Amino acid sequence: MSLISFDLQGQLESLGHQQLLRQTRIISAGVTPSCQRDGRTLVNFSSNDYLGLASHPALRDAIHQHLQEHAVGAGAAHLVTGHSSLHDVLEQRLAQETGYASALLFSTGYMANLGVLSALMSREDTVYQDRLNHASLLDGARLSGARLRRYPHRDMVQLGEWLSADPAQRTLIATDQVFSMDGTEAPLSELRELAERHQAALMIDDAHGFGLRPHPLPPVDIYMGTLGKAIGTFGAFVAGSAELIELLRSRARSYCFTTATPPLLAAATLAALDVLHSEPHHRLKLQENIHFFQQGLSELGWPAAHLPASQTAIQPLIVGSADRALRAAEALEQQGLLVMAIRPPTVPLGTSRLRITLSAAHTPEHISLLLQALKTLREGGLV
Repeated sequence: MSLISFDLQGQLESLGHQQLLRQTRIISAGVTPSCQRDGRTLVNFSSNDYLGLASHPALRDAIHQHLQEHAVGAGAAHLVTGHSSLHDVLEQRLAQETGYASALLFSTGYMANLGVLSALMSREDTVYQDRLNHASLLDGARLSGARLRRYPHRDMVQLGEWLSADPAQRTLIATDQVFSMDGTEAPLSELRELAERHQAALMIDDAHGFGLRPHPLPPVDIYMGTLGKAIGTFGAFVAGSAELIELLRSRARSYCFTTATPPLLAAATLAALDVLHSEPHHRLKLQENIHFFQQGLSELGWPAAHLPASQTAIQPLIVGSADRALRAAEALEQQGLLVMAIRPPTVPLGTSRLRITLSAAHTPEHISLLLQALKTLREGGLV
């Protein structure tokens, strides 16, 4: 057996020349608002722990209590012997929280999107997706074999024209609700109107929005949310009608053929959902931090055209080339701030960026440090 024909070394060198080679750097401790890396403590502006719940005592206590009486792992797939009573309670709770009849747990959001689209769509169908959708939605559509059409970001006119001319019997619109690299939001009311007019199903991936709103979104046909971001634990779920969930339970291969997540994570997630209701100040603090950061950029004289369009915790600063983004991220790290450079293929060519993510755990002092560092970078021509 040989991999010579794959020219692995050549591929690695090509990625390196383009500044697109990825490397894993170890975090030794901490999540949000700070972490330790390479022996240094850094203020972390790259975590999706938007509410700071990953370190909340209630979640730790729930896991500790669970481990006093139960095993760590689930031991099998949900459809074998891996579906615990805690999994069942959590699915019911997630359906209640989102306003749907039923919900189904998946190991990750990626697996949820693959499972839904490959289970529901076929070669005779069409899937419409926003051009900035997460890779898991795109890969799910490709895996299904359905025709995939990607409309320009938030362009409802183009989407409507395509839907009007589509002869397929079954069509599905799938979109991020909060776009992970831009922080912009899908125009949900317009999408719902188009879906109803053209008898298309509507699926939203709310990975970066679930848990951040005091009230559920208006209903759609298929709702996917994740638990490893604002909720602070791990995993994902799909919510919808009872018939949808029963079908996915039998046909979503990424659900059927993988081990269930550890029940201790279900215990922690249930505790996190309780915290959302008993401690609403986390959401309010995040909104205050978003406003403080955006106001700070304006006061620095940041050009209006370069200000983030996002009103969410994701605040990207587009710098252009991959090399420039890497140099800016390195300069921020030298000042004690962890802000990751995001490069193609995660974002389109020429739109490499600093993806700043804010958390309720950040203090005004943390954000002021970031603003001052960004000012220095701008004076040096890096952003």
